[in-house]
Amino acid sequence: MRSTYARFLVTLLAAGTSAFAADNYQVVHGWPILPDDFAFGQVSGVGVDSHNHVWVFHRGPNPVMAFDGATGKLVAAFGNGLFKQTHGLTVDSHDNIWLTDANSHQIFEFNHDGQLLMTKGVKDRPGLDATHFNRPTDIAVAPTGEFFVSDGYGNSRVVKFDSQGKFLFDWGKKGNGPGEFDTPHGITLDNQGRVYVADRGNARIQVFDSDGKFLAQWKGPQIGRPWALHYAQDGFLYVVDGGDLNPEPPDRARILKMDLQGKVIEQFGSYGKYDGQMYWPHHVAVAPNGDVYVGDVSLGMRVQKFVKK
Repeated sequence: MRSTYARFLVTLLAAGTSAFAADNYQVVHGWPILPDDFAFGQVSGVGVDSHNHVWVFHRGPNPVMAFDGATGKLVAAFGNGLFKQTHGLTVDSHDNIWLTDANSHQIFEFNHDGQLLMTKGVKDRPGLDATHFNRPTDIAVAPTGEFFVSDGYGNSRVVKFDSQGKFLFDWGKKGNGPGEFDTPHGITLDNQGRVYVADRGNARIQVFDSDGKFLAQWKGPQIGRPWALHYAQDGFLYVVDGGDLNPEPPDRARILKMDLQGKVIEQFGSYGKYDGQMYWPHHVAVAPNGDVYVGDVSLGMRVQKFVKK
């Protein structure tokens, strides 16, 4: 029996070599510059602020770190002892850093200086209501301050809060129908307020309006299995196809650039351990200048910077 990866390759080849644009990105070797005697843990989240600081959320010492996007130099680090399992990271329009801790069932908002501004969820107590999460995965923040949480591994829903952290409503349940989820793993908003969810278990992206009304779903071999996604200032959606969690290689690992009609414009990256390759790409962020940063969990344990050739 052919593997999932082999079937994917056959499907892609059948579509023709024009299915995607050429790989127009290259990795920046040696970025970032790590302190002596230091190595990342699994990199679960990444984001870029208005200062071109690249924030990295990883499962190791000083789990929240920031690096200068241009030089790769370390500019900030904090968070020892604060998290059980780092997961998603989002930078909002005010340069606040939003983090999800899947195993403590909490989300956090910090300012740019590392001061804690807000905590939601009850530590170590999973639940399915207005005040509890069950292994939340990611956060998307609107310019108004309203925010959406993909919740997540234990629950299968999206939760919306106002700018003060007041619960507004939620939607979704376990399933594969429109508006249902199987591990909503990543979430982002476009400039019209539409909500995009990486529905990883169902191998699709779902699109909603800001009130949770289902608008569309995108799935198929060109998209693969979305793990994370990020709406960038260039108006495109950058999507992690992290593969199918195969216990043994090969698998897929790539970044897709999509328009807001669900069409793949180009892709880059591949499965592996060398420059420009990834093992389990878990999160993606795009700087205002178009540089792309990808965090790699499991055996990957690194963040890579991709730039246009």
